[in-house]
Amino acid sequence: MLQAPRTEPQDQNGAAMLLPLERFQGSLGQRVYQSLKHAILTLDFRPGDSIRKPEICDRLGVSRSPVADAVAKLASDGLVDVIPQAGTFVTRLSMTDIREGAFIREAIEVAAAELVAERITEDQLRDLRRNVKLQEALVADGDRQGFMALDAQFHELMLSYTGFPRLPQVSQTAWLSVHRARQLILPVEGRLAATLLEHRAILAAFEERDPDSARLAVQHHLRQLLTYLAPLERAHPELFAAPAP
Repeated sequence: MLQAPRTEPQDQNGAAMLLPLERFQGSLGQRVYQSLKHAILTLDFRPGDSIRKPEICDRLGVSRSPVADAVAKLASDGLVDVIPQAGTFVTRLSMTDIREGAFIREAIEVAAAELVAERITEDQLRDLRRNVKLQEALVADGDRQGFMALDAQFHELMLSYTGFPRLPQVSQTAWLSVHRARQLILPVEGRLAATLLEHRAILAAFEERDPDSARLAVQHHLRQLLTYLAPLERAHPELFAAPAP
């Protein structure tokens, strides 16, 4: 049965926890932004949750200024809605945005896979094999967040092998809306293992230096998202924005 995921660890008052700023790099404002963004992308802050700035200041031990700057940046990312006289809220998932992000990501990664399959080096294959081996260990442990980090790294490696340095960032920007939606899918029984098999198929196509197989493997992998997500939208409408009339 498809289920909405449980939230990550919460404090004794039931509020979503934030990773400490020491876990991140950059200026104070950048670290506050990264901590809040991580909480939103991992669904510690769920779609529709209120972001109360005084509570964020207390939890992170900072003044209002870096929190306000972080919230403004999150709003520009489309991750929060700032509503005058009402407050700041985590944006609900939008199937329109998700479909658009998935479309852009597929267009980029399918083209990248075909190119990489023709030119991948043995050193690059070794790095992908190592990544997949680590994925296997995390699937065995049921470590969903660890697996997602390696999943992201797998795709970043593939894109980096094209030789186009801005491609990973373009793909990640398009994928922001999709990333939160994937948090709903990976807890579904068997989805971690199925994702691993899909990564193995992509790796096998690269090992064969077969552009057609690489294209089909990446296309199949990325299209699983909407297959799993549609039932979740019906089961948990509170997490999704109402469709435009």
